[in-house]
Amino acid sequence: MRPALLALAAATFAGAALAAATAQAAPPAIERTYASPTAFLASSVVVPAGADTVYLSGVLPAPETFKGDTEAQANSVLDRIGEQLKGMGLGFGDVVLMHIYLAGDPAKGGALDFAGWQAAYLKRFGTATQPNRPARSAFQVAHLANPDALLEVEVTAARPHR
Repeated sequence: MRPALLALAAATFAGAALAAATAQAAPPAIERTYASPTAFLASSVVVPAGADTVYLSGVLPAPETFKGDTEAQANSVLDRIGEQLKGMGLGFGDVVLMHIYLAGDPAKGGALDFAGWQAAYLKRFGTATQPNRPARSAFQVAHLANPDALLEVEVTAARPHR
């Protein structure tokens, strides 16, 4: 009888230890695939089951930047997105998908200023301090809802449960 009790106690202890270790295990990571180590964007992002997914509506530049060029407006948009993410306990490293809608810049003859967008983007994504890059698409549109805005950006962020 005594050996059976010892075996039962050992099994109970082992089961409790396994349950505690499982509860402490890190959540599955968000996986990003890049075409090359220096790619500006992820070719794919896998968000694990059970992660929180956050969708931010399109963000326009602050009105005081409407007379600025695409880079100035893009910095404004990304600053605003950064503040929204921060308010939810997230950051640019949590962004998994981005859609950028760019209107032609009248100062450039109505041409898309992708370089202006990219200059602002590269200050926040793929840096030494924040190496993550989202999957993304950029589109030139005829006009945005606010005719003074040169871009609007939507982002999706994800956070594994902790």
